[in-house]
This record gives sequence, C-alpha cells and structure tokens, in this order.
Amino acid sequence: MDIYQKITSQNAAEQNTSIEQGFLKHYQDTDIRKTHLFEGRYENIYLDERHILELKPLIQEAVTQAEQLLGTQNLRAGYWFNYMPPDATTTLHTHDDDDELLSAVYYVYVPEDSGNLIIYDDTESGGGERIEITSRTGDFIFFKPDVRHEVSKNNSSEHRISIGINFGLDR
Repeated sequence: MDIYQKITSQNAAEQNTSIEQGFLKHYQDTDIRKTHLFEGRYENIYLDERHILELKPLIQEAVTQAEQLLGTQNLRAGYWFNYMPPDATTTLHTHDDDDELLSAVYYVYVPEDSGNLIIYDDTESGGGERIEITSRTGDFIFFKPDVRHEVSKNNSSEHRISIGINFGLDR
C-alpha cells in the first residue's frame, strides 16, 4: 500500500443520512464518552451500534477493506466520530498508540470547503512531504497508524462528520 489508499463505500448513499441523523441525535448525550479536548472541542466522540444501527454494516465494510489491504483476516475495528463545526481543525497526530495495524477515516458528511485530510510522508523516500487529500462524503482513506495527519480548517458554514477507525488483530 502506498502512503494512503482511497476507497469509496459501496453503501454510502443509503447509510450516511441515517448515520448523520443518529450522530446528531446522540452526540451531546451526557453519558457519551468523549476524549481529546483541543481548542474547546472534543475530537473523539464514541457512539456505536447501540446508538446508530447503520454503523454495523459500515464498520464491517471497513474491516473487509482493511483485511484485503493487509492480506490478513480476523481484524477488529475500534472507531470514533469526529465532529467539526465551522472554524474547527483537527490537530496533528498519529494512531500508533497500541497494536494498530492500519487506520482509516470515513466521511459521513463533508460540505464543500469543510477541511481536507493532510498527511505527511515521513518515509525515507517521502522526506516529510505534505499531501492534501480532498475529503469527500462516502470515501474511506486508509493509512498506516504511524502516519502523521491533521485536518485543515472547516471554512464552511456547516458541520462536518467523519469516523476515525483503527484496525488490529481480533484476539
């Protein structure tokens, strides 16, 4: 796999509206776990299939794609939502905290000019090159967990919703 791989979801049109509506219904519930508070906004919001039934086929599709990319089976996925209101950014980070084999982002709702994924190719041949990937509703972007990445500013007047995903071996 190159530094990243873009794959469009086969089911985006039929599931994204329901996922977005479910997220907006539950994300401010007081019992929802939220982490990574930066600039007054939690970057990680943990909703799952108990809150949004349509997440189950989406995450299964992501696992299937990850297994194909890695040439392995028996992967599990951990995931969280990233809600970016106007003027928000997502800070520079990696996902190599634990035993992740692959990471991804899935775009649930991306208005025009609401921020792009920026990754850095820190491989010897890449030399730290900055790569800006246009965010598009319905796309998965897969990348290695140690790839530094961030999201540029949401310059639109609407919110943007994506799902971060980490894949590891199912034990």
